Amino acid sequence: MKRNGQWYTVSGLLALAAITVSGCADWRGLNSLPLPGTAGGGPGAYTIQAELPEVVNLQNNSRVRVNDVTVGNVTRIDRQGWHALVTIRLDGNVDLPANATATLGQTSLLGSLHIELAPPTDVPPQGKLKDGSLIPLSNSSTYPTTEETLSALSLLLNGGGVGRIEEITKELSTAFAGRADDLRSLLTQLDLFVQYLDDQKDDILAAADSLNNLVGQIAEQKPVVDRALKTVPQALSVLRDERETIAEAVDKLGKFSALAADSVNQTKENLVKELKDLGPVLESLANAGQDLTRSLDFYSTFPFPKPTLSKWLRGDYANLTAVIDLTLSRLDASFLTGTFLEGELTELEMQWGRTIGQMPSPYTARNPLVVPYHFNQGP
Repeated sequence: MKRNGQWYTVSGLLALAAITVSGCADWRGLNSLPLPGTAGGGPGAYTIQAELPEVVNLQNNSRVRVNDVTVGNVTRIDRQGWHALVTIRLDGNVDLPANATATLGQTSLLGSLHIELAPPTDVPPQGKLKDGSLIPLSNSSTYPTTEETLSALSLLLNGGGVGRIEEITKELSTAFAGRADDLRSLLTQLDLFVQYLDDQKDDILAAADSLNNLVGQIAEQKPVVDRALKTVPQALSVLRDERETIAEAVDKLGKFSALAADSVNQTKENLVKELKDLGPVLESLANAGQDLTRSLDFYSTFPFPKPTLSKWLRGDYANLTAVIDLTLSRLDASFLTGTFLEGELTELEMQWGRTIGQMPSPYTARNPLVVPYHFNQGP
């Protein structure tokens, strides 16, 4: 019975272990189980997550430290895209800002890996790290591992330039031998050049900003640039097809330019003379400019001069003096000249005793536009 009881006890433990393993979806070996006595399991403990660029050989239950003091442990490691997502359990008394940093480090050259948490050094601390907080990938980094350090040292000693330091030193000594003054002058010029660059740094930055703005404008006009790049080959093809016509046009233009230059050379003396003769005319016109513009005032109110209009027209009445000639000879000259009745009224007036020649009439062989009118030439 005792033997059978031991068998039942072992069977029960195996069954319990199988049930526990099958019910735990996160089973990844014994290392995935929490170890007794590790940090991050006391009262008030909380869980955070950190994104790391790589975890190398970091395992569950690895230590989490703050200022070289263990304050928690790693409970889970998952792959998230191209980086790792590490779940961390911290003691309740761990007080860190929300923008804390996480770094994958190594305790010694051959020591174990751990995660180092610390406040940020390049920005002011913000908020507080609490349960469910996430340290983003931008706040994470890794220290060089032993393998990386040994690999870099091996590259330096085997494939680097350490073995050629003596050769390089000899070549530099040979190159600079007897050229101390030249080297000193070169260093002086380099110093001046650096000073000039430092003085012009604002202009260089402004030019870089302008170039950046230009590139931005070109980027905004990308559809236009693409369309232009597609159109330019067609335009070049048209120019290629019209090459002979363009060459002929350029040749004709050159001949025309030669003829124009020859014409100018032949007429330049006369042109200069005409311009000199035109000078006094333009000067007189400029001197008469005020009177010329004033005379235009007369034509705007013709036949009543505007400057004297207010002297004879006041209010609702206008003063007008007129001489009206109703003599027969005047009526004959005004209305019958050029008709078959021309001279009839003048002959009649002459029979009544009027003297020939007092009336300026075409009939009397005198020009009425030349002969002035006289008040005493009769009624």
